[in-house]
Amino acid sequence: MSLTICSLPYGKGPLALPFQRPNKYCRTFESPAVEKVIEQMNTKLVDKDLARLFENAFPNTLDTTVRWHVDDTVKQHRMAQKTWDAAAWKGPQSFIVTGDINAEWLRDSTNQLQQYQSLAKKDKEIHQLILGAINTQAEYVIESPYCNAFQPPAPSNLDPTFQGDGDNVHPAYEQSFVFECKYELDSLAHFLSLSNQFHNHTGSTAFVTPRWLLALDTLLDVLAEQSKGTFNPDTGSHVPNKYTFQRQTNLGTETLSLSGIGNPLNSGTGLVRSAFRPSDDATILGFFIPANAMLSVELKRTAAMLTSLKKHATVAKTAQNYADAIEKGIMEHAVVKHKVYGDVFAFEVDGYGSHILMDDANLPSLLALPLLGFVPATDPIYINTRKMILSKAGNPYYLTGSDFSGIGGPHVGLSSAWPMSVLVQAMTSDDDAEIMRCLGAVKNVSRNGLVHESVNVEYGRTYTRSWFAWANSVFAQTVLDLAGRKPHLVFGEGAEAWVL
Repeated sequence: MSLTICSLPYGKGPLALPFQRPNKYCRTFESPAVEKVIEQMNTKLVDKDLARLFENAFPNTLDTTVRWHVDDTVKQHRMAQKTWDAAAWKGPQSFIVTGDINAEWLRDSTNQLQQYQSLAKKDKEIHQLILGAINTQAEYVIESPYCNAFQPPAPSNLDPTFQGDGDNVHPAYEQSFVFECKYELDSLAHFLSLSNQFHNHTGSTAFVTPRWLLALDTLLDVLAEQSKGTFNPDTGSHVPNKYTFQRQTNLGTETLSLSGIGNPLNSGTGLVRSAFRPSDDATILGFFIPANAMLSVELKRTAAMLTSLKKHATVAKTAQNYADAIEKGIMEHAVVKHKVYGDVFAFEVDGYGSHILMDDANLPSLLALPLLGFVPATDPIYINTRKMILSKAGNPYYLTGSDFSGIGGPHVGLSSAWPMSVLVQAMTSDDDAEIMRCLGAVKNVSRNGLVHESVNVEYGRTYTRSWFAWANSVFAQTVLDLAGRKPHLVFGEGAEAWVL
């Protein structure tokens, strides 16, 4: 299935953006509630180019990326007479691919489903889809907690896709189960986030099964391992890391230094190591702050949810303790003095005093800290950090050109910024003019009717990935955020707030 060909009918706005939804008989999942939202937004949105983008982007995950969903896996198992272990795949299951790659990233799939979470209480199909996604992610975390991207589940009977990079990874993984095994701390944070969002919007704890609790225990084991420093604090001897990664490549961002270990990290910081960033690029200094911030928030939410059940007190306390230690570690080791901007959050640190000052377009990011719930947008350190990372002088990956400007990253080079970063800029701003500049910029480089992964800042019609469900989801989330927070910007003066 391809979404690169512009389709009739064209939109009513000045850009005449094409309709980019598959034929209804080719869509991978349908929801009447989602269709109703599209109808309402088509009527309410003043800018008809934004309306067409929303019409294409909001359902993009459902239209194109739900490769497999069942409400009762055990029943399917009996019907198919397969030999996989039904005990490991109980209840609803959902396999959500990233778009043009037939694999599921924990991070991407959580973000792809985020704009539907508020519909889960009203729409049984959406409820079951997200519950299935939580159950499937739990199985991935249990089996291979250090990995980031996964193959179709065994009961789906879908064929795996092998990329053939020949990675040398420890712990070893099964290639029919794992697509790629880059240890990214935010992947584990996103597993918790998917569950916490679902609980927040529905009040349901149906996902708190023995398998989910085992996934949580597995996650906490990873935190225990990856909170250790490179050297024993008492003897100074090297402590081998449980995770190592090496790839034969000519790209430095695709492998780890020091025979797959990564640069040394200090002990006793409270921070947790991440070998790779959410861009799938290797970290330079392994304490990646945006992921630590996100994890701290999600661990607190998880602890509160488990405590409210009046069960699982021990694991709830463990989660809370890690959350507190990480937050303290960020404030002690990642707040640094910039000579121009004052106190700012560093992007990466090593606990020895070294730090990286920059931001990357992928989520979680420093720019997104208020969206993650780590600090409010009014926090003085965040305000300083935001000024720094949205300036060419403060952030080496803030890219500007004649056609587009925004945060990029090493993943796509030094000429392309990500629309996703500009959308996050809009959602973290209270300035009407800034918000409208951001929306206009993304709209003007989305001439195919969908939001791209990255856009060349000098040649806006040059882009990567015409079909990227994560970016389209963030666009939909931005419009929905503004509909509730600043309705006059998208619905016209005097409009009332509108929420799903």
